[in-house]
Amino acid sequence: MIDEVNGSQPRAIGFLLLDNFTLISLASAVEALRMANQLSGEALYYWHTLTLDGQPVSASDGITITPDMSVSSCPVFDTVIVAGGLDVTRAYGPEHISWLQLVARQGTKLGAICTGSYLLGDAGLLDGYECSAHWEYLAALQEAFPRVKCSNRLFSFDRDRMTCTGGTVPLDMMLNMIKLEHGYQLSTAISEMFICDRIRDESDQQKVPLQHVLGTTQPKLLEIVALMEANIEEVIEMDELAGYVNLSRRQMERLFQKYLECSPSRYYLRLRLLRARQLLKQSTLSIIDIAAACGFVSSPHFSKCYREQMGIPPREERAMLRQQDGKIIDDAGIKPLNAQNPSTVDELPARETPRDNLSIARTESTFGSVNLGDKKESK
Repeated sequence: MIDEVNGSQPRAIGFLLLDNFTLISLASAVEALRMANQLSGEALYYWHTLTLDGQPVSASDGITITPDMSVSSCPVFDTVIVAGGLDVTRAYGPEHISWLQLVARQGTKLGAICTGSYLLGDAGLLDGYECSAHWEYLAALQEAFPRVKCSNRLFSFDRDRMTCTGGTVPLDMMLNMIKLEHGYQLSTAISEMFICDRIRDESDQQKVPLQHVLGTTQPKLLEIVALMEANIEEVIEMDELAGYVNLSRRQMERLFQKYLECSPSRYYLRLRLLRARQLLKQSTLSIIDIAAACGFVSSPHFSKCYREQMGIPPREERAMLRQQDGKIIDDAGIKPLNAQNPSTVDELPARETPRDNLSIARTESTFGSVNLGDKKESK
């Protein structure tokens, strides 16, 4: 978790760009900060892009970015976030590791987006920490750095570390950070500006494609799972599923046990309950309607299965979502570093700061639309 910070003290964030970083991940993270400034009408955050030598770097889509500065000329940031992407193991060297270890010793909070967690892991800066990374590198990261607590969650906050997967997930991570630091009202307003249906939280997990787990060696198993995913409301009987792919039920059960370490019925139930969880969090359907939409014959049976698998009754799952409008945070977690680095903002170069962005944003109708003075009352 992240502690609240003093709203009068801007936070300075540096993004360390690795070769072939994922542009959508960087943009998702930065845009959340920009919109926080615009909607609050205050310079809550400063951000700058960095490379090792200050030279331009190419994103994975071929777009070249000229960074604001090199790591040798940058100020002390409150937070440094590593932006990774394709072929991350070849995108950094010993100098990256040494610099990150240095800023860690200075008390800087560290983060990573997409595959950037791999570099933090190699630097020994995730040992004993919960860590999220893109599913494509999750197994490799765990194998290479066994002291890292790899998680399949979309993002993880653990003390002075914040890590997330790729794509648009950095937006969710930053919105959760903003919520914890400046209140639910501001994070929700940013989400609405970006037309996000909801802000995903730490309990949400990334979906690892089954093809990635199994490869192409088990086409019948992949076909059975595809049938299950396509028939959530009208559940197919096990014997019927096996017949569709010309297997006996016993052969099908052996495949599931060998490759997925569970029975076909348990796997199918898990798929249905995950769909139910999505509906509980993302829709206004009644629990009875959700039960029916996920193939359960009665609401009590659905509630019993949900509680056993998810550890919480569906009514409490939905109630927790609604309570986000009230008090949200406990106080344990990442300590704000502004007090440790009082000169952080003063040392930042004047050009292209969020204050310039704020001047431009004054023409927007949403400028200053969120009153941060009300944030304590909205929690």
